[in-house]
Amino acid sequence: MPSDKEILSKYIPERAVPVILTWLKQSNVQLKISRTRNSKHGDYRPPVQKPYHRISVNHSLNKYHFLLTLVHEYAHLKVWENHKNKVRPHGAEWKEQFRALLTPILVDSVFPEDLLPVLKKYIKNPGATSGDAALVKAFRKYDDKPTHLTLDDIPSNALFRIQNGMVFEKGEKRRTRYKCRRIDNNRMYLVSAVAEVIPVNVQKEKS
Repeated sequence: MPSDKEILSKYIPERAVPVILTWLKQSNVQLKISRTRNSKHGDYRPPVQKPYHRISVNHSLNKYHFLLTLVHEYAHLKVWENHKNKVRPHGAEWKEQFRALLTPILVDSVFPEDLLPVLKKYIKNPGATSGDAALVKAFRKYDDKPTHLTLDDIPSNALFRIQNGMVFEKGEKRRTRYKCRRIDNNRMYLVSAVAEVIPVNVQKEKS
C-alpha cells in the first residue's frame, strides 16, 4: 500500500509534501481526493457529524492548483479551531490564517516562477480562487487537458454553451462576471468571466 508521502507526491509539488504531511499530522483531519466537481475545487467540514475534520480536493486539479486549494481548506480548519463558526468564512481571520500558511511555501522551489507574481498579488486579498480571473488563467497553463476558451475570450453578444449544456448570450461585464441572457427562458444570469465555454454556431443551433 502506498505511503501518505507517495500519495501526496502525485498531487502536489514534491517540495511541499513534508510541510503538508506535518499539517495533517498536527490536526485530526481526513483528506479525501475527490472526483471532479464543477461547482467547487475543494471543501472543508468541521468535526460536527464526525469526530474529525474533513477536507476534500478535486483529483483533477494540477499540482499547483491542488496545493493552493489544500492550503485554502486547511486555513478553514485552523479558523474553526480558533473561532468555530463565529466568524465569516473568508473574513479577516481566514485571510490572516491563509497568508500565514501559504507564505512559507510561496517560493520557486514549490511554485513555477511565472505563478509566483500572480500568487503574491492574490495573497494580498485572498478569497475563492475561482473568482480570481488572473489566478485561474495562470493555473490553466499547467493543466493536463487542452486549454479551453473562457467567457473572457469570446466577443460580446456571442452565444456560448457551458458545461451543463445551457446556452447563453454574452452581455456586459460586472466586475468578475458577465451578465448573460439564457436563451431557453430569456432570463439574465451572472456567469464567471473565467467559466469554460463552447462557442455556439447560430446556424447549427437552429438546424
